[in-house]
Amino acid sequence: MKSANNCITILAGMVACLLGMTATMTTAETTEVAPYQNPKLPISQRVEDLLGRMTLEEKISIVSGKAGDATRDIERLGIPSLRVTDGPHGVGWGVKSTAFPTAVSMASSWNPDLVEAVGVALGDETRAFGRHVLLGPCINIHRTPLGGRNFESFSEDPYLAARMAVAYVKGVQSRNIGTSVKHYALNNQEWERLTISVEIDERALREIYLPAFHAAVTEADPWTVMGAYNKVRGKWCCENTYLLDDILKGEWGFKGLVVSDWGAVHSTVSFAQAGLDLEMPGPGAYFGDKLLQAVKDGEVSERIIDEKVRRILGILFRAGLFEQPDNRFTGAVNTPEHKNLARRLAEEAIVLLKNENNVLPLDAAAIKTLAVIGPNAEPARVGGGGSSTVAPANPVGVLQGLRTRAGSNIEIRYIEGCSMSVSAVPADALFCEFQGKTVPGLVGEYFTNKDLEGTPTLVRVDSQVNFEWGDGSPAAEIPCDNFSARWTGKLRAPRTGSYNIGVVCDDGVRLYINDQLVIDQWVNQAGITHTVPMEMKEGDVYNIRMEYFEYLGAASAQLGWSLPDSTHDEAAALAAGCDAAIVVVGLSPKFEGEGVDRNTLALPGNQNKLIQAVAAANPRTAVVLINGTPIDMQAWIDQVPAIVEAWYPGEMGGDAVARVLFGDVNPSGKLPDTFAKKLEDYPSQANFPGHNGVVRYEEGIWVGYRFFDTKNVEPLFPFGHGLSYTTFEYDNLRIEPDTSGNRLKINVTFDVRNTGTRAGAEVAQLYVHDVQSAVERPTRELKGFRKVRLQPGEMATITLTLDTDSLSYYDINRKRWFAEPGEFEFQIGSSSRDIRLRGVYVFEGR
Repeated sequence: MKSANNCITILAGMVACLLGMTATMTTAETTEVAPYQNPKLPISQRVEDLLGRMTLEEKISIVSGKAGDATRDIERLGIPSLRVTDGPHGVGWGVKSTAFPTAVSMASSWNPDLVEAVGVALGDETRAFGRHVLLGPCINIHRTPLGGRNFESFSEDPYLAARMAVAYVKGVQSRNIGTSVKHYALNNQEWERLTISVEIDERALREIYLPAFHAAVTEADPWTVMGAYNKVRGKWCCENTYLLDDILKGEWGFKGLVVSDWGAVHSTVSFAQAGLDLEMPGPGAYFGDKLLQAVKDGEVSERIIDEKVRRILGILFRAGLFEQPDNRFTGAVNTPEHKNLARRLAEEAIVLLKNENNVLPLDAAAIKTLAVIGPNAEPARVGGGGSSTVAPANPVGVLQGLRTRAGSNIEIRYIEGCSMSVSAVPADALFCEFQGKTVPGLVGEYFTNKDLEGTPTLVRVDSQVNFEWGDGSPAAEIPCDNFSARWTGKLRAPRTGSYNIGVVCDDGVRLYINDQLVIDQWVNQAGITHTVPMEMKEGDVYNIRMEYFEYLGAASAQLGWSLPDSTHDEAAALAAGCDAAIVVVGLSPKFEGEGVDRNTLALPGNQNKLIQAVAAANPRTAVVLINGTPIDMQAWIDQVPAIVEAWYPGEMGGDAVARVLFGDVNPSGKLPDTFAKKLEDYPSQANFPGHNGVVRYEEGIWVGYRFFDTKNVEPLFPFGHGLSYTTFEYDNLRIEPDTSGNRLKINVTFDVRNTGTRAGAEVAQLYVHDVQSAVERPTRELKGFRKVRLQPGEMATITLTLDTDSLSYYDINRKRWFAEPGEFEFQIGSSSRDIRLRGVYVFEGR
C-alpha cells in the first residue's frame, strides 16, 4: 500500500505539473501585444494607440532631433530613432559611396526612367549605411545662372524639374527609404540664404516655383519635405502658414513630415503653429524645453503637438523600424552595377553643344596622337561644393578615361596649361609700413565683433593672409566666433601679364585694390573662391585692403593669386604637334557650391586664353566643359569647332566623356537651362541678389526660355538644345482629343525618324502656346517630352497626352488654375528654338 500511495502521489504531481505547464503556455499564447506593436494593423491605428500612451514630455521630445543626423528615441515605449543622411546624388557625411552625376545632369538626360533607376540605387546605398531618409532631391528652380547650388537641382523649367523629381522620389522610396524634397520654397540663391526674404507675385509662385514640389508630393508621396532657410513675403519658410498649412498640407494633402533645414528655426510659438513638424538638428533650440513651456502656458495647444507627433510616428512605422530597428538594413554600395549606372547617366546627360566640320567623334583609326589640356582634365570633378559632397572610392577623371579608351594605339600627351585656382600671395610680394618700418606682409587688425567696429583688439603683421583656423580664432584675445579682421598694405607684381587675384573665406570678405572694391562677398558663406582678373606690370605697386568677418563655426581666410601662365605657349605647341586636341576646362567645388553664389559667368583663371591658344594651334580642337552652371563662351566660341557640356558627371565621368568623344556613345543630352550670350541677358539680373534683405522676383513668370523666346532675346544655346552624331526628321503630326472620360485627354501623335548613319537617341519636346489670352503668356511652355532610341532609318511613332492642366495658367482672381477657351498651338521640336511641327487645337472649355 505504501508503494501504491507513493505511485499515486507521483502521478498526482505529474498531473499538476502538466496542468501548470498548460496554464503557462495558454497564458503566453493568449497575451496580446499592444496595438502599436502589431504590424498587421493599419499604420493610422498603430499611430493613434502609441500617441495615446505618450506623456506630453515624450511628445515634445521627439519633435526635435537628438543629433545632427537622427531624431530622438524613447526607450520606455520602444520608439526608435529615424536616421538621415545627406544626398542628393550620393550618400554623404564622410562615407565612401557611389557618386552619381548631379541633378543638373539628371535633368540633362531628359530620361525619367533612368533617373528612377538611379533613385533605386541611391535607396540601396542609403540602406547599406543604416540610414532611413536620404536628404534629397533638391528641386528649386534655376532662377539665376549664378546660383551656387544650381548643379544640385534640376532645371529652369518647372515641368522638366517636376518629371525628374517624381522619378527620383519613386526610385529611392521603392527601396523603403524616405526622401526629403527640398528646399521648400523659393530657395533659389545662396546670397544671404539664411535671411533673405523673397517678394513674389502669386502667379509666378504657382506657375514657376511650386509645380515641381506639387508633382513630387501628389504623384510620388515623399516621406518628408524640408523647409528652406529663407523668408517668403517676410515670413520664414519654416513658419510660413501659407506655404506649409494652406498649400502643402491643405491644397496638396501632404501626409508626411515637414522637417526644418538645419538651423532654420528661429523661435518657438510661431514656428510650432505654422505646420513645421520637426526641428533639426538636435538638440532642439526651440522645440525642446521652450516648446514644452509654451504648451503648459497655453501658447501652443497640445492638439498641434499631437499632429506633429502623428506625422513623425507615421514615418517611423512606414520605415518598418518598430519591427526590425537594428538589423533591417541590407543594401549595396559601389557595386559594378551602380558604377555602370552612374556612367550611363553621365553619358546620357552629356550635351554636344557645337560640332562643326565633324570634329567629333574622334576617329580612333586615324588619330595617332591626342593632346589633352586643361585644369579639369584631372583630377576627377564629380560635383560641386557643400553638403551634397560625395566621396567616391575610385573616381575616374577625363584624362584617365581618355587614356583607358585610347589604349596603346593612341599616344596621349597631357599638360595642365593653366591653373584654375589661386595660391596664397607670397610674403616677398607683400609689404607694409608697421611701427615706422617697411616690413614684408600686411598689417592685420583684429576686432572682437564682426563689423570692424571700434578699436582693434590686436594689431600685428601677417606675412601672408593664409589662415585655416577651423573652429578656433586668430589669437587668444579674439573669440572663436563673431570676429573680424582687416589687412592693409601693398602688392608688387613680379612680372607683366594677366593675373587673377582671389580670396577664399569662411565667411564674409571684401577686397579693395587701389581703393576700388573688386570683390564684395560680405555674407555668411562657405569657403568658395572668388577671383578678379587684373593686368599688372612688372615692378608696379598696388594698394591692397582685405576685410573679413567670421560668424559661426569654421573660420578661414586666404588672399591668393595666379600668376601669368607661361604654359599657354607650351600647350599650344603640344596641340600643334598632335592630330587633335581636347581642352578640359570649367569650374570646381572651389567656385560653386552651397553657401555662396557665383558673381560672374566667366571661367576662372586664364582658361579663356588657354582655349584660344590651343584652338589657334590645332583646327581639330574640342572643348569639354565640367561645371554645374552656364559659362560665358564669347571670348572663344567662334574659334572652337566642337564644344561638349559634360556637367559634373559623377565618379565614372571620365569614362563617359571618353566614350562620347570617340563615338562609342552617341550624345543625346539636352540643355535643361538656357545658355545666354551674356549675364545681363538673364531677366533675373535686374533683381539679383537683392537689397536690404529682400530680393524681388519682378521678372514674374519670365524665367529662362519663357523670357528669351517670348521677348526675342537670342541665346547662346537655347533650352532643350543638344546635337547628335546623327540626324532626325519629324513628320505626320496628329492632334486627337478624347472627351469620353471625366477628364479631357488630348493625344498628340507624331513620327520621328533617324535619317543619319548612326544609331542615336532624340528627345522630342512638346510645347504649348495659348494663341490669344486674357493675360500675357509665354510663346511656348514645355508640357511633354519623350526620349526615343532609333537605328539608322528607323522610325518611331510618339504619342504625348495632354490634359486641361497643360493648357492652364494660374488665375489670380479666381485663385485657381484656369484653361481659357480658344486656340492653342502645339509645337513639336528638338529644342525651344528648333520647332519642327506645329498644329492648332481649339479648346471649348470643360
